[in-house]
Amino acid sequence: MRLRRAAVFAALFICCTLRFAVAQDVTLTSQDGDIVLSGNLLGFDGEFYRVDTIYGELTIDSAGVTCTGNACPDLQAYVADISISGSALMGSVMMPALVEAYARQSTLDATREILDASHYTYTLSDPATGRPAGIFRFRVTTTDEGFADLLANEADIVMAQRGVRPDEVARALEAGMGDLTSAKQSKVLALDAVVPVVAPGNPVTALKPGELAQLFAGTITQWPAPGGSGRRVVLYAASPGSGAGQAMFDQIMDPEDLEMSNNISTFTNTSDLASAVTDDPESLGVTAFSGTGDTKLLHLAAGCIRPIQATRRGVKTGDYPYTAPMFLYQPARRLPKLARGFLSFVSDPAAQLVIRRSGFVDQTPEEISPDDQGSRFANAIASAGERVTLADLQRMTQVLAPMNRLTTTFRTEPGTSDLTAQSRGAVVHLVGALESGRFDGRELLFAGFSDASGAAPAGQSVSLRAAERLREMVLEQLPATVRALFTARVDAFGEAMPIGCDGSPAAREASQRVEVWIR
Repeated sequence: MRLRRAAVFAALFICCTLRFAVAQDVTLTSQDGDIVLSGNLLGFDGEFYRVDTIYGELTIDSAGVTCTGNACPDLQAYVADISISGSALMGSVMMPALVEAYARQSTLDATREILDASHYTYTLSDPATGRPAGIFRFRVTTTDEGFADLLANEADIVMAQRGVRPDEVARALEAGMGDLTSAKQSKVLALDAVVPVVAPGNPVTALKPGELAQLFAGTITQWPAPGGSGRRVVLYAASPGSGAGQAMFDQIMDPEDLEMSNNISTFTNTSDLASAVTDDPESLGVTAFSGTGDTKLLHLAAGCIRPIQATRRGVKTGDYPYTAPMFLYQPARRLPKLARGFLSFVSDPAAQLVIRRSGFVDQTPEEISPDDQGSRFANAIASAGERVTLADLQRMTQVLAPMNRLTTTFRTEPGTSDLTAQSRGAVVHLVGALESGRFDGRELLFAGFSDASGAAPAGQSVSLRAAERLREMVLEQLPATVRALFTARVDAFGEAMPIGCDGSPAAREASQRVEVWIR
């Protein structure tokens, strides 16, 4: 049994920072000589040995022991070796920019070497001595390939344009890699969205969410009126194996309980997709918000006075319903210090600025004045009736008009009380902003909203409880000294300000939210 377990551990950790062809024997002796452990060296991250012993797998601080044996690494010559695999969209521009920014912050030189179309490396080295501190090895293909590399122990970090799938979670657990859905092993790096696009000269300006799904399912084959009735639609989309393609299915097709048609031209590269749509006057494409090129974005006609537009702020707040967070995933093993530092850095405001300049949507909270939200208040007025009265709208306006809205918005997974991945990231960034002192002396309002399902009083109560829960979730992560520097209260307005007015699944989910307002 022990030999079998040793073989399993050797297989699991073959991709660690020093990638040994086979497990090798070492002896670790404490500084006072009282404790001696022997076993197979499974890995070394520059600080800790990972050894399979008669007591099982142990992780031991190299500073407290002496290593003897042919397999002992040279502590002075150690170079961190980190493999990152997955989304080509993330790996082509954003990740190189982040690695270079991290190197500058760490006062290291970064040298890039392109190996082939899908592989490149960054060597980070000491500018004074030229000695390498670490190597980041990138393989840029698809999200599916990234998870496959992780599960095959050929990657330390996955770049993913979608959330991890249940089968991938199960296989990672079986392989001893931990729960990839946990906050410790997943991080929202940036925000994106899947958006419908057409050629610049196409007269169509908006589609209903249901129409969009039906067109790509093939149940509608001609452009709906107005603007395109009678013309046949030519469909373009990201390949099913890509993160963008899977995000499209999750966000657009699955809520409508529809499958993708076989009559769709697919692309692995978003720039190729955008070029094809631009050149085809009858085309309809769905692509990443960050990769629209010269195409024209279509709005979503969700039954409100004004259609829902895909804007940077709309993606950031999640008011645009087809948002698609970008993730970094890691297994439950200790990564080298350089890798841990990089994963911590990507949440810093400096890194978020790099993400924004790379063409993606960052997560840094920003303020939106009431003057910039006229369409939201107009839709609220248009949706009023027996369930939402003039008095309800007047109270909401009196409360919110003197305040600015933060882009920080919280939503839960459908049918659960669990925050979405984007909302978990929003908690992290709001807590960071509060800890930095950015909102000292200000008043924060956690405002709850609901959709139009169920009785109106019930929606009001549910939205108030959600606002109270989010307020407590944020406050409990802050020390008392920080909590004393600002005030935070709650209010709720039920269904008074819907995101979409057509009752579609996407509109209902987007409308159930907690916003943060500030004065």
